[in-house]
Amino acid sequence: MEKLRFVLVLLTLCLSTSLVKGGDPFLFFEWKVTYGTISTLGVPQQVILINGQFPGPIINGTSNNNIVVNVFNQLDEPFLFTWNGVQQRKNSWQEGTLGTNCPIPPGSNFTYQFQVKDQIGSFYYYPTTALHRAAGGYGGISVHSRALIPIPFDVNPADEFFVLVSDWYTKSHSQLRKLLDSGRSAGRPNGVIINGKSGKGDNKDEPMFTMTPGKTYRYRFCNVGMKDSINVRIQGHIMKLVEIEGSHTVQNMYDSLDVHLGQCMSVLVTADKDPKDYFLVASTRFTKEPHTATATIRYGNGKGAPASLELPKAPIGWAWSLNQFRSFRWNLTASAARPNPQGSYHYGQINITRTIKLVNTAGSVDGKLRYAINGVSHVNPETPIKLAEYYSVADKVFKYDIIKDDYEAPTAKTEEKITLAPNVVNGTYRNFVEIIFENHEKSVQSFHLAGYSFFAVAIEPGKWTAEKRKNYNLLDAVSRNTIQVYPNSWAAIMTTIDNAGLWNLRSNSLERQYLGQQLYFSVLSPKRDLKDEYNMPDNDILCGIIKDMPLPKPYSV
Repeated sequence: MEKLRFVLVLLTLCLSTSLVKGGDPFLFFEWKVTYGTISTLGVPQQVILINGQFPGPIINGTSNNNIVVNVFNQLDEPFLFTWNGVQQRKNSWQEGTLGTNCPIPPGSNFTYQFQVKDQIGSFYYYPTTALHRAAGGYGGISVHSRALIPIPFDVNPADEFFVLVSDWYTKSHSQLRKLLDSGRSAGRPNGVIINGKSGKGDNKDEPMFTMTPGKTYRYRFCNVGMKDSINVRIQGHIMKLVEIEGSHTVQNMYDSLDVHLGQCMSVLVTADKDPKDYFLVASTRFTKEPHTATATIRYGNGKGAPASLELPKAPIGWAWSLNQFRSFRWNLTASAARPNPQGSYHYGQINITRTIKLVNTAGSVDGKLRYAINGVSHVNPETPIKLAEYYSVADKVFKYDIIKDDYEAPTAKTEEKITLAPNVVNGTYRNFVEIIFENHEKSVQSFHLAGYSFFAVAIEPGKWTAEKRKNYNLLDAVSRNTIQVYPNSWAAIMTTIDNAGLWNLRSNSLERQYLGQQLYFSVLSPKRDLKDEYNMPDNDILCGIIKDMPLPKPYSV
């Protein structure tokens, strides 16, 4: 019966004029989401499996592929996936956050369909409901260039490996949720895992990756963790950076790389050392007591010679990390998803239409811990914001623009009054916006903007002023979807909000995101035109006050 229903849903989706994307290929997946027990840090605990796997299956596609994923929720709680870094052009219906979608009820299924339109790169998916990400349920997404687009590598990689690094708690997601719901912090994670495992660097683990001498390999790193930045390095090998979150980069060489929360990047590594074992090392950054995990890389014709027990050390301090950020540059001559070079888009010559300053803070409401942006701690309404807009009942669910574009954080002597409410910013379609992130706290922050890539033009210590624009990189800043903000520092990004829909800007810290440090940009098509945005899918799940309302008039061409 489930198979028949799946086929019927696919037929409906593929015949829908609002969702068919020309002659681009379709990739079909069927995922069963269940609980399982795994000892990730040596302690048996409940994790979320996808088709029995942790991490979940890798979605391996090509630019412009249509991805169809039928998700069967076999958990005891409602569930959603988001596709971190996939821009969902004109299609925020597939975004999979609680602001855009009703969750999949237990025992039910939902079919996502989206296109990786004009994108290449390294991304990942994860659950957005009920702190489920703390139990796993995540996996990698690799999007390759089409055959007609030249790849700017000296040599084609013999193979590629996804490396999902994460800090990890030994408490279950439900235990962590109880802590946060009671007004307390989840505390520090208990360790680090690499692709769901935590090697101890003692040569007792089976190899996770195998390389043939003389060959070059692509490693795609993503920090899918919950709290910490993670530094990655490979014993005895240099890494050539080639891509960050969908953009080809200038190919600089690095001994190690800081991968902040939510970030992805890929490197080329050549197997040009003695044929033996080597450790891939991942360790937390900016923590008093760093956690470290290893994975074994084995040369294919090696004689099983063990890796050296002396692990390469991580750098110290965030000044090193800031300098590394400044060394990342957009490859202006390389083509990404389209034939034209990346550098043909001159973002530095576009006039800024709007400047929005976002200040992250921590505080309390009624004695319970909350996190805020510009004094507002986001609360998800029972009716998803996107559905409320589509059914023209937004005024019954939330208010637009309850935060100011220019916010001044309270002084140390003044306690910030935090407001609990849905945090929705009205964005004007096709405006070119500058967003400033200001971090007055003592820890590194990381933010993701869904629906877009943006140019990360600057990160500097201190407070931002308009005079700081003279220090922006207006030529070859990397186009990406996450940005870190160091303690008592600011970061500036620029983007054109030309993707109609509802888009989440969120802290990549799971605790902060769960306790309100996020908002939504509502970017509405003024014409309600199918050229700008797709209609609500026929299979969309309905909930809240719109559940029994008649369908609105659909968008038309």
